[in-house]
Amino acid sequence: MSHGIFGRKWKPRIGNILEEFVERIEREGKPRYNWVDVVDWSSVKVYDLSQPLSHLSPPFPTYPPFEFKWIKTVYEHGVGAQYIMTPLHIGTHMDGPLHFDPAGMDIGSIPVEYWIGEGVIVDISDEVGDLDIYTSELIEKKLKSYNLTLKEYDILVIHTGYHRYAWYQPTANLVRYMLKHPGPVKEFADWLIEKKIRWTAVDAASQDHPLNTVIRRIRPDIVREFEEKHGRPINEVMPWPENYQLMHTYLFPKGILHVENAGGEIEEVLNRRCLIAAFPFKFMGGESAFCRLVALCSD
Repeated sequence: MSHGIFGRKWKPRIGNILEEFVERIEREGKPRYNWVDVVDWSSVKVYDLSQPLSHLSPPFPTYPPFEFKWIKTVYEHGVGAQYIMTPLHIGTHMDGPLHFDPAGMDIGSIPVEYWIGEGVIVDISDEVGDLDIYTSELIEKKLKSYNLTLKEYDILVIHTGYHRYAWYQPTANLVRYMLKHPGPVKEFADWLIEKKIRWTAVDAASQDHPLNTVIRRIRPDIVREFEEKHGRPINEVMPWPENYQLMHTYLFPKGILHVENAGGEIEEVLNRRCLIAAFPFKFMGGESAFCRLVALCSD
């Protein structure tokens, strides 16, 4: 049995649902799925939950921007060709294990079956605002109100409403989108592990709370705003190191990955169970990859 492009012998780590998934495929072969109870294949619509990617897309703070240039043109060379230079953490993208887990799989070696499955899109936008913390209790409450439940190995898409502030929107507000979107703490990550959610997606710049990222260090003014809102020092509300990038550092060794910068047609599929897919390009050795996030739903 090999693991990734390097041909290493490996065993799945206990509690890593991705590695257990891969080992089961290698042992038993390709899985078969019966999704007729999820979607009516005679009336399926495909909804694009992705944001556009452009040289105008803002990079995550401290990351370089997306760059492209023409290296051949039709009028000069008879063909148009472009060259890009970019971080992977811009636009709609799937964070892969190697982003924070050196022992993890490269994203190109993950079976395509991991990227598609049943899931729910849950709307919490009416309950969260700038710098708020959302909890598993809130998600469970919202699911219950729409007669939805989570099953093992589901995909969970979280609609905070902050995609409305993304760069391409008429209501764009990059300070709110990049620095003030709501996010979770460790309790939420533990709940995802308990539920065996394979991956999540969020319509914000990060699946972590912004102040559990480098933003806490580089924007002390946002920290002060958080402390004024919550009435307590930030290190009491979200102490480090246990909350520092926990949705990455804590969950990736468990095989629970995520899509960041969701958006697109997400508001058309709220509070529904659908087939959900995000197909990263097959980047061998890659730590993450751009992806197209979609939901297949029956109307």
